[in-house]
This record gives sequence, structure tokens and C-alpha cells, in this order.
Amino acid sequence: MDMRPQDWLEIVRREYLQDFIRRGGAAVKFVVPAEEIGHDQLRDQLGKIAKEEGFLFAFVDAKSTKIHMVDKLFHEVARQVDWDELAYSFVTQIFKENKYELPTARDEFNLQQIALLNRREEMFLRKELRTWLEKAIYQDFEMSQEFRIAMIRLCIAQLDPGGASPFLSNAIKEWLRGELRLISTLKEALIFQKVARHNARHMLFSLAHWLKVNGRNGLVLNLDISRYTVSARPKDPDDSFYYSAPATVDAYEVLRQFIDGTDELECCFIAVVASREFLTDEKRGLDRYYALKLRICDEVRDRHRQNPFASLIRVSDGRQT
Repeated sequence: MDMRPQDWLEIVRREYLQDFIRRGGAAVKFVVPAEEIGHDQLRDQLGKIAKEEGFLFAFVDAKSTKIHMVDKLFHEVARQVDWDELAYSFVTQIFKENKYELPTARDEFNLQQIALLNRREEMFLRKELRTWLEKAIYQDFEMSQEFRIAMIRLCIAQLDPGGASPFLSNAIKEWLRGELRLISTLKEALIFQKVARHNARHMLFSLAHWLKVNGRNGLVLNLDISRYTVSARPKDPDDSFYYSAPATVDAYEVLRQFIDGTDELECCFIAVVASREFLTDEKRGLDRYYALKLRICDEVRDRHRQNPFASLIRVSDGRQT
């Protein structure tokens, strides 16, 4: 009764990415591939579809990232985002909406040059720009306050490459990626706390909205949680992570929160890839955390055919029956 990966991916493309997610929806799907299907193969195919449909694709593997700590999850996603490109796109669009002529070369894109091209005084144009950013970003309450402040700072930095802003914008990007050592560095930007477990989920939701604002169709996030079902550590240690049973339950709780938060989340498709032990292992599998199991397992189902829109899908290379 397993589906073929190609069939499921086509459903994802046609019914979700081209329609539901693009229109502002959100969904969390669990995929359990057969052993003959490589997880990297599924990741590459999903990533290709996401990029073709105009989405940002991000991949997080539990081997290298502690997914049960949602702040670590967000930081890894943030490392895969070109924050400057998004800010540049937003600033360019806001000037075009206000009928301003812009330099054709990226290295000439600064406030002084824009003021010169449009016969404006730079001081007054800077003040006007801040008013635009306040209305367009700071008053967009779909994003968390800290995220809004950070994006305003990154937008301003695109127009002031020779000033003090680049130092501050670099610190903001380090803050987003979890690489900032001292939070006091961002005191000038009015950001006073690090991205942690209490606010990381809202930061991820804000990112999905920010992508939509910048003309992207949203975020496709691929999480590989297979390592959480591995109980035996290798004799020869490597640099990857292995997890205790309580950490596995914490990971399932993070995923449960994503499912329950789909009403708040927009333009985001989360594909969680797990090994077969996720369905069979009593100590580390889905049976260990019923709050998640009750949300993704169908109580009524056909014995001979899978529901392609179900929250939990099994895929293999065999023909669908």
C-alpha cells in the first residue's frame, strides 16, 4: 500500500505548493521511506520542486542539528537564508512603489546615489525611508517584534554600505544564525535577548511571512529525524549527534507544536522524514508520544490504498496497489 515517491511529490507540488501553501496555508507532513529509498534522494527531489515553484528550501538533519531544541532548528534554517538579498529586494520594491528611479548597478545602490538621481536631499529622503519601513515592516504584526526590528536594520544597511550599519547588520545576521557571542552588541538595534526556545518558533513563522512579503511563495522545510530512533551509539565516535529517549520525546513535542501552530503559520510546508523504526520501535518510535500519534495517524483508512493527503505517508519504489 506504499506510494511511490514520485506520486507523493507530485501531490505536494500540485495540491500544496501550487495552491494551498502559495495562497497562505501551512501543512506538516510525515514521510517514512522504505529502506531502498535514500533520504538524500527524497531531499533533493523535494528541494528541486520547491525551487521550481518559487519557494525557499531549507534542510535540517538531526545528525548535525538538535531538532528537539527549536532555537537550534531556527538557527540552522537561518544559515540557509540570504538575508541581505531579501532586504535588498524589499528596499528596491519599496522605492519602486513610490516611483523612484534606482541605479542599475548593485554597487551603486546607496541612499546618496538614489537622492542624486531623483533630485532629493539625502537627509530628507533618509527620514522618508524610515517612515516607509515603519509602515511596511514595523506595523506588520504577522512578524514578531524582534524580527521586525532586525529586518528594518538589514534594509537600512543595504543603503548605507560605508557607514556604521554594516557592523550592526553583521551582528544581526550572527544573532539570527545563533553565532552572536554578546547580546549587548545589539543594544543599539533595540534587540535585548537571544533567539531561544521561548521565541524561536515565532521567529520561524516570521521568516515564512517575510519570504512572502519579498515575492517568494513561502518556505519548504525538510526535517530528517531518523537519528532520533537510533539507540545504539557506534563504538568509534563521530562528529554527529546521538540522542537519549527523553530528547526523542522532546523532538516529537516540537513537531506536535508545529502541527498545532499551522493556523498561525503561513506559506510554509514542513516535510518530516523518518526511518521505519519511527513506526515500529516501541521505545523511540511514534508510540512513545501519543500526543503526536493522535495527530498524524488515520483512525479509519483503506487497507489497500493510502490517502495521498494524509499526514503520515509511507513511500517505496514498489507499485502503488
